[in-house]
Amino acid sequence: MDIGGKIKELRLMKNLTQEELADRAELSKGFISQLERNLTSPSISTLTDILTCLGTNLKEFFSDSEDTQIVFKKTDYFEKIDEERGNVIQWVIPNAQKNSMEPILVTIEKGGRTESLDPHEGEEFGYLLSGSADLHLGSKTYKVRAGESFYFAAKYRHYLTSPTGAKLLWVSAPPSF
Repeated sequence: MDIGGKIKELRLMKNLTQEELADRAELSKGFISQLERNLTSPSISTLTDILTCLGTNLKEFFSDSEDTQIVFKKTDYFEKIDEERGNVIQWVIPNAQKNSMEPILVTIEKGGRTESLDPHEGEEFGYLLSGSADLHLGSKTYKVRAGESFYFAAKYRHYLTSPTGAKLLWVSAPPSF
C-alpha cells in the first residue's frame, strides 16, 4: 500500500498544504513531505494523529473496499411515485444519502407539486430539464423554466409546483429527501 500517496490524496481532498497538515498534527513540514514521498514511515501514534487531522481513522484508511460503480443507469435508480402530489422522484445515485450531496430526478405531473420541506441546514440546487415550475421559498414564489437553475440556503420552507408539468434535477446538501 502506498501510505504516503494516500495521505497526500487525503490532504489535497481537504485543501490543506503540507505545512497546514504539519501544524495540525504537530509535526514538521519536512516530515510530511518525506512521508508523502514514502521516504519515511510514521509510528502508529503519529499516523493516527495525521489521519484524525484528515477526518478519517486507521480502519477507513486501510480499508480496500471502495464503491466500484461509477456510472449508474436508469435501471439502477430508486423511484418513488407520489400519486397524491402528482410527482415521481428518482434517486439517480443509489445510496446517495451517505454522501454530502444527493442528486435526484424529479418529474412533476401537470398540476402536481413536490413535498413541502421545512427549513433545514444545508443548500438546495435544481436544474429544470423540461417544462416550467414555480419555486415556493418561504413567502416568495419564483418562476423557473427549462434550461434554468436555482440555488438557495434551505432555511425557509420550500417546494415546487407545476401547472404544466416539469422534469428537473434536484441536489440537496446535506440530503433531505
